[in-house]
Amino acid sequence: MPQSLPTDRPTHLDPRTGADADADGSLDSGVDTGLDTGLDVETDVDSGARPSGAQQEILLELVDDEGVTIGTAEKLWAHQQPGRLHRAFSVFLFDRQGRMLLQRRALGKYHSPGVWSNTCCGHPYPDELPFVAAARRTAEELGVAPALLCEAGTVRYDLPDEASGLIEREWNHLFVGLVTGPVRPAPEEVDDYAFVTAEELRALEAERPFSVWFRTVFEAALPGIREIAGNAW
Repeated sequence: MPQSLPTDRPTHLDPRTGADADADGSLDSGVDTGLDTGLDVETDVDSGARPSGAQQEILLELVDDEGVTIGTAEKLWAHQQPGRLHRAFSVFLFDRQGRMLLQRRALGKYHSPGVWSNTCCGHPYPDELPFVAAARRTAEELGVAPALLCEAGTVRYDLPDEASGLIEREWNHLFVGLVTGPVRPAPEEVDDYAFVTAEELRALEAERPFSVWFRTVFEAALPGIREIAGNAW
C-alpha cells in the first residue's frame, strides 16, 4: 500500500474484541458513541438487486427534483455531461476513539481514481433501499460491516470533476455510524485507508487530493457525525 499519509498508519482493530487496541494492548473508549440513538445493522451483504452477470450493465435510479424515482440509467452514461440526477449514498464510519475511516480510491477506477474520500460512496441498485445499499457496499469495499448505521439526511449537488470530465448530479442519502471490526479493503476498490481525527483530516485535505463530493457530503452530514463521534468534529 502507498505511504501517502501525513499521519501514522491506522491502528487496526483487535479481531478478538472488535475494538481499537493501543500499543500496550489497552483499549481506548473515551468517546461517547451514542449507541442508543441509531439502528443496529444486521444486513446480508448480498441483498439487493445485484446484477447477475459480469457483463450486465449497472443501472442507477434517476430521480426528480424532489428525490422521487422517475426511471433508470446506465451508470457511466448518468455521469457524463450534462449528467442526470440520480440516487446515491455516502457513509461516514468512526471507530471507538471517534476517528473517521477514510479510503483512498483504487487507481483503476474510471471515476476519481487515487483520491481520498469518506468511508464509502455508491449508488443503490434500482428498487434497493439506500440503507441496504450503504451497508452492502461498505462490506464489499472495506470488508467490514457497520456495527451501527444511522440516517443523516440527504443532500443534492451538481459537481463537475475536471480530472475525469464526468459530473456528479446526485440526490445523496447520508449515513453515519460505527465500525468495530477489522478493516480488510478490496484492492480493486480501495488503494489505502486511514482512521483520522478532525485535525488530521484538515491536514490531509491540505496536502492530498480528495473527491469532488467529499466536502459537500461531509458538511451536510456534520450534525449526524457529531451525534456519533462527538463535538470535536
